[in-house]
Amino acid sequence: MRQKRAKSYRKQLLVYNHTFRFREPYQILVDNQIVTDCSTSNYDLEKGLHRTLQAEVKVMITQCCMQALYEANDQNAIELARRFERRRCNHNPKDPKTPIECIESVVNINGQNKHRYVVAAQDVAIRRKLRQVPGVPLVHISRAVMIMEPLSDASAKVSKRKENEKLYKGLNDPKYTGVKTAAEDVKIDDKPKPKKSKYGPKSPNPLSMKKKKQEPKRNREDSTEDQESSENKKKRRRKHKPKTEADTVTEPAASDSLGQQ
Repeated sequence: MRQKRAKSYRKQLLVYNHTFRFREPYQILVDNQIVTDCSTSNYDLEKGLHRTLQAEVKVMITQCCMQALYEANDQNAIELARRFERRRCNHNPKDPKTPIECIESVVNINGQNKHRYVVAAQDVAIRRKLRQVPGVPLVHISRAVMIMEPLSDASAKVSKRKENEKLYKGLNDPKYTGVKTAAEDVKIDDKPKPKKSKYGPKSPNPLSMKKKKQEPKRNREDSTEDQESSENKKKRRRKHKPKTEADTVTEPAASDSLGQQ
């Protein structure tokens, strides 16, 4: 597959993923005619679908389409179809529906592709009917090349409407998430916030901001012992009176009296 075609297919699948919530592995619903064409041309249908959608696929076939292959009595096509998962269409096996009616009833549920099927059909009538249902990717084989059709008009309208809702919903709907009402609105200062310069003061070292470890509380007994030891260490000093002149005069007089005796 060429790079340009692969890129366009990838864009289409992104629309189906975001708008219609398609997820891997994609469920591929095939009709009896594409199975017959692949068996006659020895085309690997499952590998071709995987290469076209660029993702994991789960190939399925309805009971009515399987009954149409039994009626055609093509053993190679029957053996190929038996590899695929059987999709119950809840139609009477004794009175089966035509492939176009069966596939339309399975895909088109109340005007939408509820189960998110990718339809691989060679029948032009099936593709023409399913183009009217939004969100149905259509695949067919043309000259041994598997092609995915571009978005139908119904799918493109739904995708455009949802994109517009996402764009304008926040402006018109106050209940939309991310939009504040008048009661919840917060006042904002008109002054612009000053820009931080590269060369300004930097934040302090986080290691220097650690809190100091508090010392463990001591018991009462330890505190009393500390008080007693501190009191013992303190010595009382007596204050001596300074000597006066009278004391100095009396002392030599006493010594003289003793010498005369």
